[in-house]
Amino acid sequence: MSLAALARATRDAVLDGPGTTDPALRRRIASQDPPPELAALAAKVRGQAYRVTDQDLDALRTRYTDDQLFELIVAAAVGAAAHRLDRALAVLEDA
Repeated sequence: MSLAALARATRDAVLDGPGTTDPALRRRIASQDPPPELAALAAKVRGQAYRVTDQDLDALRTRYTDDQLFELIVAAAVGAAAHRLDRALAVLEDA
């Protein structure tokens, strides 16, 4: 299996596979179009994931379970990785 096929399978599993969150929400998070209450978390995961703290999650725990937050964080990370890969490949094509 090629790297592209593995990346696509991973993305499909994270965004559209079974989970505790709606796949449409996971896709929104991955495509950098999160609902307002998740915008700060998604931006932090995309830009500085190592800075996500318990305090970031505590504010969201009244609305989302830990399983849902995990899925949303993974979706944001997968979306960020796909975005970076697409940008890198575009640069290589232009070179």
